[in-house]
Amino acid sequence: MLAAIVVGYEASGRIIDAMTGFRERGFHGSQAAIFSATVAAARLLHLDSEQTTHAIALTATSSSGLAKAADTSVAREYHAGMATMAGIQAVRAAQRGYKAEERILEMKLGFFEAVGGVDGNEGAALATRDRGGSWDIVTDMAVKLVPGGHPYHALAEAAANAARKAQAAAEAIESITVSRPGLTALSGPLHPKDLVDMAHSPAFFTAAGAADRDFSWANATPAKIADPVIHSLIDKVRVGLPPTENAERYRQGATVTIALRDGRSFTSTVYAPKGSGQLGIAWNDIDAKFRALAPLGGLGGDAISRTLDIIHDFRRAAGVSPLLDLLRPAN
Repeated sequence: MLAAIVVGYEASGRIIDAMTGFRERGFHGSQAAIFSATVAAARLLHLDSEQTTHAIALTATSSSGLAKAADTSVAREYHAGMATMAGIQAVRAAQRGYKAEERILEMKLGFFEAVGGVDGNEGAALATRDRGGSWDIVTDMAVKLVPGGHPYHALAEAAANAARKAQAAAEAIESITVSRPGLTALSGPLHPKDLVDMAHSPAFFTAAGAADRDFSWANATPAKIADPVIHSLIDKVRVGLPPTENAERYRQGATVTIALRDGRSFTSTVYAPKGSGQLGIAWNDIDAKFRALAPLGGLGGDAISRTLDIIHDFRRAAGVSPLLDLLRPAN
């Protein structure tokens, strides 16, 4: 199972890296995330290399997901379910002998060109570069330890760090300047009204981190999304010049500077947010997230503790069934 998770991440990560323009063309990340489901399922079901090749090819012609739908609604959750279902379906079909064009990723008008907007052969070269020598799950993957879009987590973390240094009330803040490579303007809704808005608002992440000197699952609640203190600071968030020093170290990282009315300023740089693979992930962080969210799915305290016990010692588990039984709410 662990090997399936790793190779699943690797497949989609490499394909995403090869498609430099798919977001700009309107496609959602599920266009590439679907390959994670395919490769992980192929590994779990012991497909051989030929069957896996055709499963990947079938997946390339089964993917879907438009970014605009995900940015403004819960269609992003629908995308996740569809990507998983379609990926597994492609594996089952390949297992039963279905075949597709083996070169569909790199051929003319194939997946890389049509979806990613890149030359197919160049995309293939990028996707296979240093294969087996580097692993996407280590350098670019992460666990979301706080809510919302992961590219904005470093903004909230850096803002909270700077605010703790400043130890100043929100009304004492003159401006909040954010900086990261490639950032030229704030995207998404400036003043979010609901959870979907909040998840796509870098201004909210930054202002909330500065206001609360922290950012947690509490910031996804209606009360926090409507917090007037946070919204007063949103209007003070601005984009600064991109960093010129250590730019290569920013892995979805950010620099935030809080300037106070008395002339003092405080800066924090977070090169990679908490939960990033390259930083390492602690069990207590995973446990805290699970305990915060599992009750929303109907799990009680005893089931949560027993579930975590199995996960912590999963290598010694006789099978996955006891875990699935615990994750299934009694009602």
